[in-house]
Amino acid sequence: MYLRFLKTNKIINHNIAYGDEIKFFHIGMIPHHFPFVLLWITHTLRMWYCSYMDNIQTIARDIVAVGKGLLAADESEKTANKRLTSNGIVPSEEMRKQYREVFFLTRDIEKYLSGVIFFEETLGQSTSDGVPFPKLLSEKGIIPGIKVDQGTKPFDDSPDELVTGGLIGLSERLVPFYERGARFTKWRAVIRIDGDTLPTSHAILENAKRLASYAHDAQVAGLVPILEPEVLLEGNHSMLRAKEVLTETLSTVFTAVDDSPVDRTALIVKTSMALSGSESGKTDTPEEVAEQTLDALMASVPPNVPGIVFLSGGQSPDQATDNLRAIARLAKEKNAPWPLTFSYARAIQSEALATWQGKKENIPEAQKVFISRLQRVSEASMGN
Repeated sequence: MYLRFLKTNKIINHNIAYGDEIKFFHIGMIPHHFPFVLLWITHTLRMWYCSYMDNIQTIARDIVAVGKGLLAADESEKTANKRLTSNGIVPSEEMRKQYREVFFLTRDIEKYLSGVIFFEETLGQSTSDGVPFPKLLSEKGIIPGIKVDQGTKPFDDSPDELVTGGLIGLSERLVPFYERGARFTKWRAVIRIDGDTLPTSHAILENAKRLASYAHDAQVAGLVPILEPEVLLEGNHSMLRAKEVLTETLSTVFTAVDDSPVDRTALIVKTSMALSGSESGKTDTPEEVAEQTLDALMASVPPNVPGIVFLSGGQSPDQATDNLRAIARLAKEKNAPWPLTFSYARAIQSEALATWQGKKENIPEAQKVFISRLQRVSEASMGN
């Protein structure tokens, strides 16, 4: 596997000096000492590979540090504009930047955030004082990440289902992301439930293969891959149906991961909770959500995965907080093998955005609202 890493030329992004050691061998030595030279090179590459993967594994563990989680600030320009518009803010690139700045400049966010997922536009933006967003966060001890998929499109074999694009040219796109400060990535697949007919196993498998392929490219580039197969909340399905689909989806993803050269000890899973569909008319209790969600995870996610983060997926801030708390408590009771935390967008931003309304004079109050919600979600991730 390490030979594949050598061919990628991504090693220039890491402080691994094996190249400096190799140059001490004179080419004339090889005919007489070929077996020893080959053994030495193999050993050196193996040691480099172990150090290389150790670094990725360390970052993966840092992402799920106790009491910390991710701010999913990776909405596309279109989605960010919708959120601004819904709060009476005229959307523009400048307003999207100010929107992010409200959150990134909030005092003490490093107490509750391990990382922030950027959209490509945001990764290249800076504060009003000219500090690049990735640098600002890194100096706070918050790890920058980047969404790298290119959105969904209808699946040719089942047009009512979606597959995610972005694999073509992905390895080349990852290089500048690393150079601009990103240390982890995210790829989202979308799984829709419609009665007993959708999702099809074929669509789940296709998305799983793409997630595994992406994860390999990310690890080769020195980046932690976050695999997000989101089971959508939309629909009239039952909680048990959601659990069934969640279990099948995650099981299929890890089968694909194990069939590829991906190190599952150096990745993170981002998953939905097992919830009744938004059109079902059913309100799930946090305890029900915890039981069904944890059952699905225990049946599908290998124990040596470094951690699992939950998406809020259309839940209200209170609902996402309460459900996370219940899951964390039950996970402790059942001795779940992985850390569990949050990777929320709307659930931790919406209240502050409504307070800000694009007005400079509202920033202090909006930041108070934001840090208050962050603290509550952080405590919930620990079962408190």
